Amino acid sequence: MNTELHNPVPIKHKYFTPGVFVLVILALNGLVFLMGRFFFGLGAVTNLNNQYPWGLWIGVDVAAGVALAAGGFTTAALGHIMHKDEYHAIIRPALLTAMLGYTFVAIGVFVDIGRWYFIWHPLIMWNGNSALFEVGICVMIYVTVLYIEFLPVVTERFIGKVNLPGFFSGLNKIVDKFLRMLDKGLAKTMFIFIIAGVVLSSLHQSSLGTLMVIAGPKMHPLWQTPILPLLFLLSAISVGFPMVIFESLIASRSLGLKPEMHILSKLGSMIAPLLGIYLAFKIGDMFIRETFVYLTEVNTASVMFTIEMLFGVIIPLRMFLSTKVLKSPLFLFIASALVVFGVLINRINNFVVAYTPPYSTHSYFPSIGEISVTVGFVAILVLLYRFFVINFPVISLPGRQIAPQSKYTIRGVK
Repeated sequence: MNTELHNPVPIKHKYFTPGVFVLVILALNGLVFLMGRFFFGLGAVTNLNNQYPWGLWIGVDVAAGVALAAGGFTTAALGHIMHKDEYHAIIRPALLTAMLGYTFVAIGVFVDIGRWYFIWHPLIMWNGNSALFEVGICVMIYVTVLYIEFLPVVTERFIGKVNLPGFFSGLNKIVDKFLRMLDKGLAKTMFIFIIAGVVLSSLHQSSLGTLMVIAGPKMHPLWQTPILPLLFLLSAISVGFPMVIFESLIASRSLGLKPEMHILSKLGSMIAPLLGIYLAFKIGDMFIRETFVYLTEVNTASVMFTIEMLFGVIIPLRMFLSTKVLKSPLFLFIASALVVFGVLINRINNFVVAYTPPYSTHSYFPSIGEISVTVGFVAILVLLYRFFVINFPVISLPGRQIAPQSKYTIRGVK
């Protein structure tokens, strides 16, 4: 058992690299098309119309974004609620990924709505019969919870280090005292927000599936099923740990850090049972509804379904059962990337490929503008993640400690 002490610290590493400059260019390109969307409307940038009211932005930026941010609530449940203290080193990076991911999910909804200036309506115009309303309210509350959960990282970073310049220097003691009071209050109440976050995330993960059940015959039978909410929840839980491993290995490589294989390997050993449960429900549902007959047809739906299941579930499931894979950073990264790819394809399949409106005269394919905005959002998310880990105590390093830490800073919920 590894007993080496790990403490979160800001990573001393230069921010700008050739890869960062590429991300900046992609982000700026996406922002240009985003400005076009707000100035000239959805029709000027997207291929959406009355027959296809949603496309890439909902399928990837929202549905896939929500699923891929599931590492936040799965690691919170593992480290805090189940008291697995050895996994605390990965909780903060997973929390940061979830916080940024859900922020861009909310922005994605904002961008995709035709009358974007009415996005506040669900706050006061409640419709308890709407699955989308439940998703919207849960996401809004969960985003707030994620930012509250991240506050201890902010207080830890600035307690004892407040140094406002010039005229504002007289506020240094007041701000520091406020941060200490905030940190103390968070330490006593954080368990409420952690439990709320796990519950809220479970609710809206499944409700996204409910949204597509309502589509009825507009969806291809390979994906349309009454248990779609359960499948959405199970797939989100299954991708939580692979996303944490995926993000951790990329961050380690980018920042020149040694991968925490003693943690990631144990995390990887939990993934195969989760994928197995998801696969069992998926196959069982297909045989009960006899939808496997659609796989005998060679078309876009059958090909995409095969890619989703083979490369996104079956192959990584077999890989995670191998001890060699669990001990190898490269193989562990490939297996995790395949699960992330599988869930991404699953959401695209459900919201874009499987959806065919009645009387449609042509098929939908995302425009250059839609692709550019989505790629730009991903680039901005990565840039923000890099900024936070360089300037805030997010990533844990062995035998390192920032000084001085507040005695109230949360390390776990006991």
